[in-house]
Amino acid sequence: MVIYLLTKKKKMKKIYDYQNAYILVRNYFVFSFKRFYGEYVVNGRENIPAEGPVIYAANHLNALMDALAVISILPRKRSIVYLVRSDYFKNKIAAKILCFLKLIPVFRMRDGMENLEKNQEIFEQCVDVLEHNIALGIMPEGNQGPYKKIRPLVKGIFRIAFAAQQKNNTPQGVKILPIGIDFGDLEKFGKHVIVNIGKPIEVSEYMEEYIKSPVSAINQLRERLKNALTALTLHIDTKTHYDCFETATEVASTAFTENQGVPRNTLLRFFTRQNTAKELDKLEKNNPEITEKLEVLCAEYNENLKKLNLQSWVFGKKYYNNTVLFINGLLLTGFFPVFLIGFILNVIPFFLPDIIRKIYKLKIPGGLSSFRVVIGMLSFPISYFAQGIAIYKKLNGDFWNLLFIIPLQYIFGKLAFKWYESFKKVLAKIRYRKLQLQNSPLLNRTQFLREEIIQILQAS
Repeated sequence: MVIYLLTKKKKMKKIYDYQNAYILVRNYFVFSFKRFYGEYVVNGRENIPAEGPVIYAANHLNALMDALAVISILPRKRSIVYLVRSDYFKNKIAAKILCFLKLIPVFRMRDGMENLEKNQEIFEQCVDVLEHNIALGIMPEGNQGPYKKIRPLVKGIFRIAFAAQQKNNTPQGVKILPIGIDFGDLEKFGKHVIVNIGKPIEVSEYMEEYIKSPVSAINQLRERLKNALTALTLHIDTKTHYDCFETATEVASTAFTENQGVPRNTLLRFFTRQNTAKELDKLEKNNPEITEKLEVLCAEYNENLKKLNLQSWVFGKKYYNNTVLFINGLLLTGFFPVFLIGFILNVIPFFLPDIIRKIYKLKIPGGLSSFRVVIGMLSFPISYFAQGIAIYKKLNGDFWNLLFIIPLQYIFGKLAFKWYESFKKVLAKIRYRKLQLQNSPLLNRTQFLREEIIQILQAS
């Protein structure tokens, strides 16, 4: 069995080892991960322990991307062993690759009750990892979900933490490092990713209670970690008004940046959405009537946005200057050849993941961005190299020109995407301005709804 191969001591030693090949592969994964997002923001990097056994505990929204977000903040020469779902290890070749990447399987209820017993051996391996001062990565929610909220935490991470602390004989005790990850979009390329790093939690603080009552200590540590993760993420804690509250937090963040005259800072907007979500939680508990009114307003607001073919951000300004829009249009026209070159050079690797997915009718719930990144890691360098050779031969240039042509394709691709994003924004602003000049009743109604939403949020 694959699991047997992975649990042999000889195999486990390879997981501990610092391997140059692993670091090269990890660096390429992280490079690709960062390139997938238009903005990569890390907050609280100073909280990362310099040494000692650490469990990196992050919220789980987005399959492989969550693990890559955590790996991206690791000190350069620090390895991390990650727990992942066991069904990835069914194929022997895949299992070997995953073992090389320092991933070990964990079994869930859905894998069958007979397999849950194997987790004990896996947990012992995790304790062994921490004993060797290698970082351990665990998603404490146990599964992923698309909703921006912290789900109940499973107890496995705490069992491992206490067992490792009991065996720990170094000056640095076992620490759990809470990490909150926020994605601008769970699937689309070019959005933001924020990695919020909290203060490390010392497991030793709970050992006295653990000796008296393991259940009590686990519950206390679980509550502390949940509170820490909640403080680091956008936690929309509602069962019945999720879509409404998500809309309201977005409206609030746009209104705040415009009304306060602050720059369009991604981290500031995140904090505004966070604070709004907290206030909405209080509103739902204390004033259900106003909450129901907000639900009706947000539902109509979203429906109107679809009819207008506009996004919420465009309402952040009440007026867009015609001259500025005209100049933006001229600039976009002037740089259109750059977009065209970048599009032609990148169209195949960029769209290849979606082409493969459609051809093979692959369903990847919650893992589309991960699929795009993994395929892109292969398709982009192969495409750039092949196209670079073709261009080099066509131009009859010096061989060293090839070293210039290959990265130039990537640069043109980035410029092309920025052009496309700017083009979409200018079109949206022009559409918005046109509707204003036409005195559109639907636009006026949508603006009124937005103001009503903001007033409720300000009063809460």
